[in-house]
Amino acid sequence: MNNLQKTLEYFAFISVELTILFLGISTAVALALMYIPQEKLKGWISRKGIWGNILGALVGGLTPFCACSTIPMTLGLLNAGTPFGPVMSFVIASPILNPIILSMIATLMGGKAALMYGIVTFVAAVTFGLLLDAFGFGKLVRNVRLQQSCCGGEAETVPPTFGGKSKAAFSSALGDFRRVFFYLFIGVAIGAGIYGYMPQELIVEWAGPSNPLAIPIAALVGIPLYIRAETAIPIGLALAGKGMGLGAVIALIIGGAGMAIPEMSMLASIFKKRLVAAIVLVIFSTAVVAGIFFTTIL
Repeated sequence: MNNLQKTLEYFAFISVELTILFLGISTAVALALMYIPQEKLKGWISRKGIWGNILGALVGGLTPFCACSTIPMTLGLLNAGTPFGPVMSFVIASPILNPIILSMIATLMGGKAALMYGIVTFVAAVTFGLLLDAFGFGKLVRNVRLQQSCCGGEAETVPPTFGGKSKAAFSSALGDFRRVFFYLFIGVAIGAGIYGYMPQELIVEWAGPSNPLAIPIAALVGIPLYIRAETAIPIGLALAGKGMGLGAVIALIIGGAGMAIPEMSMLASIFKKRLVAAIVLVIFSTAVVAGIFFTTIL
């Protein structure tokens, strides 16, 4: 089989697999959220103590990071007087821990890898939320007002029946897919090119398990490489297939998903520079620790 044929077959297979996965998981999440009012989610996060951080990380995991969801909700929580620590756990978990990322990792890398990824990122979100609060970073929130979400105008009416909710959930998932499919296929195309044409010896030499710098370098490389998690994961999968250590792949995914320049720009609109820098350091540390953990355990 020549390189072009391998590349095209990889592209077609991964594209179909990730499309079905994205639509299925997005529909399930949208349907579940129809049964949980946003005010209830905010109430969970507003709990004081470590339980607030735990619930903040859980809710963040259900809220994929974008200007239309995370930023308005973060502002709403802060304006409502929600404790700073749980809000930070929410903000940290949102880009790196959500059902789509977990399901993609489970499908492409295995259930054990997805479980470990979920545990490490969840613990990091809870822990660093507590630490940022303890070190007084709550003083670095800008005085900004909550603006209308870019996702639409007035709140949509939730259908009363399960069938209606299911239809609306799939419609929402389809709308989300239309917004990300370009980025998804960019990632698959890059991954296919790596799979078909990049020399395996080069990947093993620079990013294999034997290179102690592979994990921190991968976490940093993910920043300009990242467009969306849906882009980074197929690229990481292709690199793993060529010999890149699994720890470095995980570091690349977390580093890219959590420290992407557009997302940090969003946060800079509501947080001062020192807090944004602290969040970047938190994500980088999470990426490196997770990478080392994966290298040691798997």
